[in-house]
Amino acid sequence: MLNRKLFVVLILAMAVGACSSNRGGYLAGDNAPKIRVNLDTIADAVPRHEPPSKYGNPDSYSVNGVTYHTLDSSQGFVERGIASWYGTKFHGRRTSSGDIYNVYAMTAAHKTLPLPTYAEVTNLDNGKTIIVKINDRGPFHDQRIIDLSYVAALKLDIVKTGTGRVEVRAIDPRAPQAHRMAKQAATPNTLPVAVPMPEPTTISQVPIPAASQSFYLQVGAFSSFINADKLRSQLAPTIDNPVIISKTVKQALSVYRVRIGPMTHEQEVEQLALKLARQGITHTSVVFD
Repeated sequence: MLNRKLFVVLILAMAVGACSSNRGGYLAGDNAPKIRVNLDTIADAVPRHEPPSKYGNPDSYSVNGVTYHTLDSSQGFVERGIASWYGTKFHGRRTSSGDIYNVYAMTAAHKTLPLPTYAEVTNLDNGKTIIVKINDRGPFHDQRIIDLSYVAALKLDIVKTGTGRVEVRAIDPRAPQAHRMAKQAATPNTLPVAVPMPEPTTISQVPIPAASQSFYLQVGAFSSFINADKLRSQLAPTIDNPVIISKTVKQALSVYRVRIGPMTHEQEVEQLALKLARQGITHTSVVFD
Protein backbone atom coordinates (compact mmCIF):
# COMPACT_ATOMS: atom_id res chain seq x y z
CA MET A 1 0.00 0.00 0.00
CA LEU A 2 1.26 3.50 -0.82
CA ASN A 3 2.28 5.58 2.16
CA ARG A 4 0.45 8.88 2.63
CA LYS A 5 3.32 11.16 1.51
CA LEU A 6 3.84 9.25 -1.76
CA PHE A 7 0.09 9.28 -2.37
CA VAL A 8 0.01 13.08 -1.93
CA VAL A 9 2.89 13.51 -4.40
CA LEU A 10 1.16 11.28 -6.96
CA ILE A 11 -2.09 13.22 -6.62
CA LEU A 12 -0.22 16.49 -7.13
CA ALA A 13 1.60 15.10 -10.17
CA MET A 14 -1.70 14.15 -11.77
CA ALA A 15 -3.18 17.57 -11.03
CA VAL A 16 -0.11 19.40 -12.33
CA GLY A 17 0.09 17.17 -15.38
CA ALA A 18 -3.48 18.08 -16.29
CA CYS A 19 -2.70 21.77 -16.38
CA SER A 20 1.00 22.24 -17.06
CA SER A 21 1.62 21.48 -20.71
CA ASN A 22 1.19 24.19 -23.33
CA ARG A 23 -0.46 26.47 -20.84
CA GLY A 24 -1.10 30.16 -21.27
CA GLY A 25 -3.39 32.07 -23.62
CA TYR A 26 -0.42 32.91 -25.83
CA LEU A 27 0.10 29.24 -26.77
CA ALA A 28 -1.74 27.02 -29.23
CA GLY A 29 -4.59 24.94 -27.92
CA ASP A 30 -5.88 27.45 -25.37
CA ASN A 31 -8.39 30.22 -25.95
CA ALA A 32 -10.35 33.03 -24.38
CA PRO A 33 -14.01 32.33 -23.67
CA LYS A 34 -16.48 33.53 -26.30
CA ILE A 35 -18.72 35.14 -23.68
CA ARG A 36 -18.01 38.85 -23.28
CA VAL A 37 -16.99 39.72 -19.72
CA ASN A 38 -18.17 42.83 -17.87
CA LEU A 39 -15.14 43.59 -15.72
CA ASP A 40 -17.18 45.91 -13.50
CA THR A 41 -18.90 42.82 -12.10
CA ILE A 42 -15.66 40.96 -11.33
CA ALA A 43 -14.29 41.73 -7.87
CA ASP A 44 -10.80 41.01 -6.60
CA ALA A 45 -10.26 37.92 -4.52
CA VAL A 46 -10.78 38.65 -0.83
CA PRO A 47 -7.87 37.46 1.33
CA ARG A 48 -8.98 35.18 4.15
CA HIS A 49 -7.27 32.60 6.30
CA GLU A 50 -7.55 29.09 4.85
CA PRO A 51 -5.87 25.84 5.84
CA PRO A 52 -3.07 24.66 3.53
CA SER A 53 -4.20 22.54 0.62
CA LYS A 54 -4.05 18.88 1.60
CA TYR A 55 -2.59 17.78 -1.75
CA GLY A 56 -1.04 20.96 -3.15
CA ASN A 57 1.97 21.44 -0.87
CA PRO A 58 4.46 18.56 -1.00
CA ASP A 59 8.03 19.38 -0.03
CA SER A 60 8.97 19.08 -3.71
CA TYR A 61 7.59 17.87 -7.04
CA SER A 62 8.95 17.41 -10.57
CA VAL A 63 7.57 18.48 -13.94
CA ASN A 64 9.33 17.94 -17.26
CA GLY A 65 12.48 16.84 -15.48
CA VAL A 66 12.67 19.93 -13.25
CA THR A 67 12.25 19.71 -9.46
CA TYR A 68 10.46 22.53 -7.62
CA HIS A 69 10.55 23.06 -3.84
CA THR A 70 7.40 24.41 -2.19
CA LEU A 71 7.98 27.37 0.11
CA ASP A 72 7.04 26.92 3.76
CA SER A 73 5.56 30.41 3.93
CA SER A 74 4.55 33.26 1.63
CA GLN A 75 5.34 35.92 4.24
CA GLY A 76 7.26 38.83 2.71
CA PHE A 77 7.33 37.23 -0.74
CA VAL A 78 7.88 39.68 -3.63
CA GLU A 79 8.82 38.69 -7.18
CA ARG A 80 9.04 40.46 -10.53
CA GLY A 81 8.95 38.75 -13.90
CA ILE A 82 6.72 37.74 -16.80
CA ALA A 83 3.08 36.70 -16.34
CA SER A 84 1.01 34.61 -18.73
CA TRP A 85 -2.60 33.40 -18.60
CA TYR A 86 -4.64 30.26 -19.19
CA GLY A 87 -8.16 29.93 -20.51
CA THR A 88 -10.91 27.60 -21.71
CA LYS A 89 -8.67 24.58 -22.29
CA PHE A 90 -8.47 24.14 -18.51
CA HIS A 91 -11.89 25.50 -17.52
CA GLY A 92 -13.63 23.01 -15.22
CA ARG A 93 -10.49 20.98 -14.54
CA ARG A 94 -9.15 20.32 -11.07
CA THR A 95 -6.25 22.54 -10.01
CA SER A 96 -3.26 21.37 -7.98
CA SER A 97 -4.96 22.52 -4.76
CA GLY A 98 -8.13 20.60 -5.54
CA ASP A 99 -10.19 23.66 -6.53
CA ILE A 100 -11.90 23.63 -9.92
CA TYR A 101 -10.38 26.09 -12.39
CA ASN A 102 -12.80 28.81 -13.50
CA VAL A 103 -11.73 31.27 -16.21
CA TYR A 104 -14.04 33.89 -14.61
CA ALA A 105 -12.53 33.63 -11.10
CA MET A 106 -9.68 35.78 -9.79
CA THR A 107 -7.11 33.03 -9.40
CA ALA A 108 -3.58 32.20 -10.50
CA ALA A 109 -0.90 29.52 -10.59
CA HIS A 110 2.62 29.68 -9.16
CA LYS A 111 5.40 27.11 -9.05
CA THR A 112 6.51 27.38 -5.41
CA LEU A 113 4.21 29.53 -3.25
CA PRO A 114 2.10 27.63 -0.69
CA LEU A 115 -1.43 26.81 -1.81
CA PRO A 116 -3.48 28.80 -1.22
CA THR A 117 -1.71 32.17 -1.19
CA TYR A 118 -3.39 35.51 -1.79
CA ALA A 119 -1.28 37.97 -3.76
CA GLU A 120 -1.40 41.43 -5.26
CA VAL A 121 -0.29 41.41 -8.91
CA THR A 122 0.68 44.70 -10.56
CA ASN A 123 1.17 45.27 -14.29
CA LEU A 124 4.50 47.14 -14.35
CA ASP A 125 3.70 48.74 -17.72
CA ASN A 126 0.34 50.34 -16.88
CA GLY A 127 0.13 50.33 -13.06
CA LYS A 128 -3.07 48.25 -12.94
CA THR A 129 -3.32 46.10 -9.81
CA ILE A 130 -5.45 43.08 -8.89
CA ILE A 131 -5.69 40.59 -6.03
CA VAL A 132 -5.81 36.88 -6.84
CA LYS A 133 -5.97 33.61 -4.98
CA ILE A 134 -3.08 31.35 -6.01
CA ASN A 135 -4.52 27.83 -6.00
CA ASP A 136 -2.66 26.07 -8.82
CA ARG A 137 0.84 25.13 -9.99
CA GLY A 138 2.58 26.58 -13.04
CA PRO A 139 3.42 28.10 -15.41
CA PHE A 140 5.93 25.44 -16.48
CA HIS A 141 7.54 27.68 -19.05
CA ASP A 142 11.08 28.87 -18.47
CA GLN A 143 10.41 32.60 -18.81
CA ARG A 144 7.19 32.91 -16.75
CA ILE A 145 6.69 33.41 -13.01
CA ILE A 146 2.87 33.34 -12.70
CA ASP A 147 -0.10 32.09 -14.71
CA LEU A 148 -3.24 34.21 -14.32
CA SER A 149 -6.80 33.15 -14.91
CA TYR A 150 -8.32 34.63 -18.06
CA VAL A 151 -10.35 37.26 -16.22
CA ALA A 152 -7.40 38.24 -13.99
CA ALA A 153 -5.25 38.76 -17.09
CA LEU A 154 -8.09 40.72 -18.70
CA LYS A 155 -8.20 43.10 -15.72
CA LEU A 156 -4.44 43.64 -16.01
CA ASP A 157 -4.79 44.19 -19.78
CA ILE A 158 -2.38 41.45 -20.87
CA VAL A 159 -4.77 39.13 -22.70
CA LYS A 160 -4.08 40.51 -26.18
CA THR A 161 -0.31 40.39 -25.77
CA GLY A 162 -0.41 37.00 -24.03
CA THR A 163 2.20 38.01 -21.46
CA GLY A 164 3.09 41.04 -19.36
CA ARG A 165 5.68 42.36 -16.90
CA VAL A 166 4.35 42.07 -13.37
CA GLU A 167 5.17 42.28 -9.71
CA VAL A 168 3.73 39.57 -7.43
CA ARG A 169 3.43 40.53 -3.75
CA ALA A 170 2.03 38.03 -1.23
CA ILE A 171 -0.70 39.14 1.18
CA ASP A 172 -1.00 38.03 4.79
CA PRO A 173 -4.76 37.41 5.35
CA ARG A 174 -4.31 38.39 9.00
CA ALA A 175 -3.01 41.85 7.96
CA PRO A 176 -4.27 42.37 4.39
CA GLN A 177 -3.09 46.00 4.16
CA ALA A 178 0.47 45.36 5.35
CA HIS A 179 1.70 44.53 1.84
CA ARG A 180 0.63 47.98 0.63
CA MET A 181 2.62 49.72 3.36
CA ALA A 182 5.64 47.58 2.51
CA LYS A 183 5.17 48.39 -1.16
CA GLN A 184 5.03 52.12 -0.48
CA ALA A 185 8.11 51.95 1.76
CA ALA A 186 10.05 50.16 -0.99
CA THR A 187 9.10 52.73 -3.66
CA PRO A 188 11.34 55.80 -4.20
CA ASN A 189 9.83 59.08 -2.99
CA THR A 190 10.56 60.85 -6.26
CA LEU A 191 8.18 60.25 -9.16
CA PRO A 192 8.46 61.55 -12.74
CA VAL A 193 6.62 64.87 -13.09
CA ALA A 194 4.90 63.59 -16.22
CA VAL A 195 2.95 61.02 -14.20
CA PRO A 196 -0.52 62.38 -13.31
CA MET A 197 -1.23 62.38 -9.58
CA PRO A 198 -4.99 62.78 -9.00
CA GLU A 199 -6.11 63.18 -5.39
CA PRO A 200 -6.57 60.93 -3.57
CA THR A 201 -4.17 58.32 -4.95
CA THR A 202 -2.07 55.37 -3.85
CA ILE A 203 1.28 54.24 -5.08
CA SER A 204 -0.32 51.17 -6.71
CA GLN A 205 -2.24 53.45 -9.08
CA VAL A 206 0.86 55.15 -10.46
CA PRO A 207 2.37 53.49 -13.56
CA ILE A 208 5.89 52.28 -12.86
CA PRO A 209 8.25 53.61 -15.55
CA ALA A 210 9.89 50.77 -17.47
CA ALA A 211 13.00 52.84 -18.10
CA SER A 212 13.93 52.70 -14.40
CA GLN A 213 14.31 48.93 -14.39
CA SER A 214 17.09 46.57 -15.36
CA PHE A 215 16.55 43.08 -16.74
CA TYR A 216 18.44 39.99 -15.61
CA LEU A 217 18.36 36.40 -16.81
CA GLN A 218 18.36 34.03 -13.85
CA VAL A 219 20.02 30.73 -14.78
CA GLY A 220 20.13 28.92 -11.46
CA ALA A 221 19.46 28.98 -7.72
CA PHE A 222 21.53 26.98 -5.23
CA SER A 223 21.78 26.43 -1.50
CA SER A 224 25.56 26.09 -1.93
CA PHE A 225 27.78 29.00 -2.98
CA ILE A 226 30.30 26.51 -4.43
CA ASN A 227 27.70 25.15 -6.88
CA ALA A 228 26.58 28.65 -7.82
CA ASP A 229 30.17 29.71 -8.43
CA LYS A 230 30.78 26.64 -10.63
CA LEU A 231 27.92 27.71 -12.91
CA ARG A 232 29.12 31.32 -12.90
CA SER A 233 32.64 30.21 -13.88
CA GLN A 234 31.23 27.99 -16.63
CA LEU A 235 29.14 30.78 -18.17
CA ALA A 236 31.40 33.81 -17.78
CA PRO A 237 33.83 32.97 -20.65
CA THR A 238 31.00 32.23 -23.12
CA ILE A 239 28.95 35.45 -22.95
CA ASP A 240 29.60 39.19 -23.03
CA ASN A 241 27.28 40.16 -20.15
CA PRO A 242 28.34 40.09 -16.48
CA VAL A 243 27.47 36.91 -14.56
CA ILE A 244 26.72 37.66 -10.91
CA ILE A 245 25.74 35.74 -7.79
CA SER A 246 22.95 37.25 -5.70
CA LYS A 247 22.49 35.98 -2.14
CA THR A 248 19.15 36.04 -0.32
CA VAL A 249 18.30 34.67 3.11
CA LYS A 250 14.83 33.35 3.96
CA GLN A 251 13.98 31.60 7.18
CA ALA A 252 17.72 31.21 7.99
CA LEU A 253 18.33 29.47 4.65
CA SER A 254 20.74 31.04 2.14
CA VAL A 255 19.94 30.92 -1.58
CA TYR A 256 22.57 31.85 -4.17
CA ARG A 257 21.02 32.94 -7.47
CA VAL A 258 23.15 33.06 -10.61
CA ARG A 259 22.04 35.93 -12.84
CA ILE A 260 23.27 37.52 -16.06
CA GLY A 261 22.93 41.26 -16.48
CA PRO A 262 21.92 43.98 -16.10
CA MET A 263 20.35 44.46 -19.53
CA THR A 264 18.08 47.24 -20.71
CA HIS A 265 15.64 45.43 -23.02
CA GLU A 266 13.52 42.31 -22.55
CA GLN A 267 14.33 41.28 -26.14
CA GLU A 268 18.03 41.22 -25.26
CA VAL A 269 17.31 38.88 -22.37
CA GLU A 270 15.22 36.53 -24.53
CA GLN A 271 17.95 36.37 -27.20
CA LEU A 272 20.45 35.42 -24.51
CA ALA A 273 18.06 32.74 -23.22
CA LEU A 274 17.92 31.22 -26.71
CA LYS A 275 21.72 31.25 -26.93
CA LEU A 276 22.03 29.48 -23.57
CA ALA A 277 19.39 26.93 -24.59
CA ARG A 278 21.68 25.88 -27.41
CA GLN A 279 24.33 25.25 -24.74
CA GLY A 280 21.93 23.02 -22.81
CA ILE A 281 20.87 25.62 -20.20
CA THR A 282 17.12 25.66 -20.74
CA HIS A 283 15.57 26.48 -17.36
CA THR A 284 15.97 30.25 -17.08
CA SER A 285 13.72 33.09 -16.01
CA VAL A 286 13.52 36.84 -16.58
CA VAL A 287 13.78 38.96 -13.42
CA PHE A 288 13.88 42.69 -12.78
CA ASP A 289 15.99 44.88 -10.56
